[in-house]
Amino acid sequence: MECRVGCGACCIAPSISSPIPGMPTGKPAGVRCIHLSAEYLCALFGLPERPSVCLGFRAEESTCGEGRESAVRILGWLEQVTA
Repeated sequence: MECRVGCGACCIAPSISSPIPGMPTGKPAGVRCIHLSAEYLCALFGLPERPSVCLGFRAEESTCGEGRESAVRILGWLEQVTA
């Protein structure tokens, strides 16, 4: 499955424990990444600074659901059960 343009759930729901440019201690779960634009697009997409954890994420129906709201809910739940 391709990422939905303008979704951004993976840039909000999960925590990121590795440093991100401008976020040296990573990102807590439920906090919007500072690189997520108002249009829900990643400003680091395609750049070498993009964290490997972000590069490794693959959109799948089981994690992304029907749209942004369900993706935030599913990814948030996964974050909680794997914490």
